[in-house]
Amino acid sequence: MNINPNLELYLVTDEAACLGRDFFWVVEEAVKGGVTMVQLREKSLSTRTFIDRARRLKSLLETYNVPLIINDRVDVALAADADGVHIGQSDMPFQMAHRLLGEGKIIGLSAEKQSDVLEAEHWNLSYLAVSPLFNTPTKTDTEKPWELDGLQWARQQSRHPLVVIGGLHPGNAGEAVLNGATGIAVVSAICSAPSPREAARELKTIVQESILWPATKNS
Repeated sequence: MNINPNLELYLVTDEAACLGRDFFWVVEEAVKGGVTMVQLREKSLSTRTFIDRARRLKSLLETYNVPLIINDRVDVALAADADGVHIGQSDMPFQMAHRLLGEGKIIGLSAEKQSDVLEAEHWNLSYLAVSPLFNTPTKTDTEKPWELDGLQWARQQSRHPLVVIGGLHPGNAGEAVLNGATGIAVVSAICSAPSPREAARELKTIVQESILWPATKNS
C-alpha cells in the first residue's frame, strides 16, 4: 500500500451518523461516490468486535483499492492487517506506532494546536490532520477551531500533506483546499446524507476543482 495515499476525500466512520442504515452499505456507497480513504472509528466496541468489523471493512475496501485506516488502535490495525492508523495527541506516540506497524503503513496524526504542527516536523508522517477546522458537533473534546487563517499558518509551517476535519460540507470544502488543505475528512456530511454516494460525488468534485483552480486561474 502506498504510504502517500490519495487524501482528497477521507471518510471517518460513525455508525450513529448512518441513521440506522447498514454501516457497510453506507461506506460502500460513499466509496462508489469517490471516497479515497476510510478511517474506522469505534469508541464503544469490544476489541474482538472491532477487529471483526475492521477485517470485513478491509475486505470490502480492497475491491476498490481504498486504504483502511484504524483510529487510535494499533493493535486492531495489526490484527486486521489494515493499511494504517490514525493517532491523536493523547494516543500512542508516533515513534512507537511506527515501530510496531513497520514500513509501508500509513500513519496520520491529529494536530489540534500550533505546537502539534511544529513537533510533527520531526516525523515522517503520511499526513497531518488539522482538527477541528470549524466547529463541529461530532467531536467536542478538542481545542478551539483552526479556521481558515489557522489552516494557512499550518500550511506555511508544515511539510506534510494536510487533511482538514471538523464542520466540512459542500459550502466550505473548496475554501479549505484553496487555503492549504490537501484533502478533506468528513463524517456526517456523507454518513448522514440521504445518498452517501451522491454526497461523496459532490464533495469529491468540489475538492478536485479547487485543487485545479489556481492552475487554471494562472494559465
